[in-house]
Amino acid sequence: MSALDLTGPAPRGRLYWALADCWNLVRRSLTHYRRQPVNIAWQLGFPILSVLLYGYVFGSAMQVPGGGDYKDFLMPGMFVMTMAFGFINTATVVVYDSTKGVIDRFRSMPMASSAVVAGRGVTDLIVACAELAILMLTALVMGWRPDGGWGFLAAFGLLLWLRFALIWLGVWLGLLVPNPEAAGGLFAVAFPLTMISSIFVAPQLMPDWLGWVAAWNPISSTAAAARDLFGTPVGGGDSWVEQHALLMAGVWPLVLTAVFLPLAVRRFQRLSR
Repeated sequence: MSALDLTGPAPRGRLYWALADCWNLVRRSLTHYRRQPVNIAWQLGFPILSVLLYGYVFGSAMQVPGGGDYKDFLMPGMFVMTMAFGFINTATVVVYDSTKGVIDRFRSMPMASSAVVAGRGVTDLIVACAELAILMLTALVMGWRPDGGWGFLAAFGLLLWLRFALIWLGVWLGLLVPNPEAAGGLFAVAFPLTMISSIFVAPQLMPDWLGWVAAWNPISSTAAAARDLFGTPVGGGDSWVEQHALLMAGVWPLVLTAVFLPLAVRRFQRLSR
């Protein structure tokens, strides 16, 4: 037997252990959902209730520029709203782990520090995929039919890209707010953010100044791009940002990630000081 054979298997590198630690934290988070089904029921049930409420209760009274079907206008917007509200769930889980000392225990263990935030991000993306699948089934039952062929895969990619960017906003806020109750109050920030957008109403139907704000809302670009990719481009505007919705749907999440990812990492690093 050669000397090389006697050395045994080569030691695993830092990347391997970082990925292994990340996966263990993902498994931990998914296990919590399994053992606390009320949380996942609320997280997945709220979008369904919103779709039914706006689609059936308010749908007959809503207008779409050009006379399109409001259901075709609404459904892509509801997908975007679900992704936008996801940062509240992220912040709530992070602040709970932070105030209960769970994150401190993770930091004291021989594990990759990047796995803590990466594990949270991967978990949220998995849950986001489940939310989109359930919303899609609900929309199909309601009679919504996308006409964009395989473009709906690109639309879902943009929706997850927005969710990925907002994960870091949620992590940063979760490390910033003092307790879970304060994290619940973030709904008061998310609700106006979604209402002053093109999710429910086309910006051109709003007062001029409010329509300008809604058109430049980052989630409006994702909503407009999703409508185009789903083959239901109803309610489109004439402003530059609305005419280049697909481009801005890729740019806005990149900007949000560039801002809030470093803030989240810096805040996480300051926890030990």
